Amino acid sequence: MIVKNAAADLPECLASMQGAVDEIVVADTGSDDDSVPIARAAGAKTLSIPWESDYAKARNLSLAQVTADWVLMLDADERLDPSAREKLPALLANRGVAGYQVTIRNYVSDPTRKIWDRPSHPNDGSYEPSRPYAAYIDHENVRLFRRDPEIYFIGRVHETVGWRIKATGRRLGTANFCIHHFGMVRGEEILTRKILFYRDLGLRKIADSPQNAQAHLEVGIVEMENLQNPSAALPYFERACQLNERFGVAWFFAGKAQFALGQYAAAQRSLRNAETSGHATAAVAELAGDTNYNLGHYEAAADCYRRSRKRAPESAALESKLGLAEARTGNAASGLRRLRHAIEMCPGAADLYDRLITVQVWLGDLPAAAAEAERKLTAVAARPEDFLRAASIRAKLEQWGHAVDLLRRGLQAHPNSEQLRASLSKIETIVVPSAVVPAQKATPDGGVAPANSRAH
Repeated sequence: MIVKNAAADLPECLASMQGAVDEIVVADTGSDDDSVPIARAAGAKTLSIPWESDYAKARNLSLAQVTADWVLMLDADERLDPSAREKLPALLANRGVAGYQVTIRNYVSDPTRKIWDRPSHPNDGSYEPSRPYAAYIDHENVRLFRRDPEIYFIGRVHETVGWRIKATGRRLGTANFCIHHFGMVRGEEILTRKILFYRDLGLRKIADSPQNAQAHLEVGIVEMENLQNPSAALPYFERACQLNERFGVAWFFAGKAQFALGQYAAAQRSLRNAETSGHATAAVAELAGDTNYNLGHYEAAADCYRRSRKRAPESAALESKLGLAEARTGNAASGLRRLRHAIEMCPGAADLYDRLITVQVWLGDLPAAAAEAERKLTAVAARPEDFLRAASIRAKLEQWGHAVDLLRRGLQAHPNSEQLRASLSKIETIVVPSAVVPAQKATPDGGVAPANSRAH
């Protein structure tokens, strides 16, 4: 392990290793908290190493202190799964393997969160410390490997020994245990500092290796996914694709940035390149569907969503998007069935309700849209705009008292919302006690303020 100011996490992390390892080496890069005393109290060998803005260099300095035959790497905000104690001996006995890809289970509070192009999965709470968090996202990294002078970390950031194992012609296996990661459920301020820190290291990594397509991809992902800046991200993705024309995941992210910038034709080309480069994932097909939908190519969008659902049949979002596309092609009955089924699959996802309400408004079924809009208010953490939409639909039905009640509920939940306050003031001027001022009935698509009907 390498640590800095990790006192809050270290006790649980170190406790998770007990009985699974023979020695613990903790390298400190300049803590001013109790990280080092905590590590020593747990029986770890500790050392101080300089921080030179290079994770691989720091890891390799700590790796040099290891005496065991095999190495397991963890970070302070991670926990080793209890099952590892029983599973490690058989893995280490495999003479034909030099290292193992280990699943890192990243817990998140937002079930719509993704890591790169990997979606989240509902958290079943089987690992007790994870129960407060709604979902998790799995990814793999080489965390268990033989101690060997030819196996060492590479990369100033997103460092790994995997490249060295492959470069030396040795074999990687897949471990049958996981590491639980809680770093993505820290406070926003901590996450923002970490993101900016990683971007700086990523830029230095590009300076170190300007022909490294992976390094360009990593910086692009920070700009795109973490900083929400597709215009800054796109040049990095495009450069990664130039450096490696078969880099499927880079083509996918280029398409994602182009989509976000409204460059739909370019996005379609990038997504085709992703597929032909072997990155035929559910996310690629889904984004191709979103692109076709926003171009008004609803049949093509439905085909893409169907292809994506074959790759990720458990996805409620894909079922919902397919329902939206089918409704727009004229198959309203099938579309509505899918939209409702998606909500049954994941009743806590706000965007699923938005798509169903949009279709109901578009079809002119305002009573059903009103009921669904109010159902959403109790099913998810409703925003001010959700109360506004529900009230707007009731107003279109000339149910003024009901609309007022919804706006008042919204203000109770969001007392600082000027939008809700202004809307309530406006509608109260036309509501008379025990009577309603007649109003001209609006057309189904007039001023109902449906959610953006775009797919993504």
